[in-house]
Amino acid sequence: MNKIELRVMAINRSVTNTANYALILGEVNGMRRLPVIIGNTEAQAIAIALEGLVASRPLTHDLFKNTLDTLRTELREIIITDLREGVFFARLVLDRDGEIIEVDSRTSDALALATRFECPIYTYNNILETAGIVLEGDDEADMQDERTTETVSNDSESRPSLSRMNIKDLNTHLEQMLQEENYEEAARIRDELQRRKASS
Repeated sequence: MNKIELRVMAINRSVTNTANYALILGEVNGMRRLPVIIGNTEAQAIAIALEGLVASRPLTHDLFKNTLDTLRTELREIIITDLREGVFFARLVLDRDGEIIEVDSRTSDALALATRFECPIYTYNNILETAGIVLEGDDEADMQDERTTETVSNDSESRPSLSRMNIKDLNTHLEQMLQEENYEEAARIRDELQRRKASS
């Protein structure tokens, strides 16, 4: 069965269940999209990796990656292998000194690891045919080469206004958020710092 490569396109709050998120995977050489519903914790773990943030202490998926690195084992790819009763199933394909090892995984955990190892994500055509969405016209243009993440926390009203802070305060606030492991706020501060740098 031929594998079809996917890439992470976006993370959005789920329309059907606001406690969860929809991770949108896009077909690399096509216009189909595969929405995968994931929990808040996994969404945050994936968002952290996509944003390039470094936790002050290793999170669970970082620990798993560090363990595989220590054991000189490479995550070569992940494969979304099946869809049963609305639940996706995935497999990690590991390479330890040329020996290929396959491990069953929750799809959300597999995707969190794929973003850390920067390894390919695959699925099969029958899964895309069953659960995929085809984007056409303006929808495709909007999604093309765009990777977006929505806030994974629910306390947006309590956040300080970053536009009123100077660069020094932003950097201090960023360091504090990283120590508190508030990675969503840290990503927001980082984006504000990059915006100011680009406009200066």
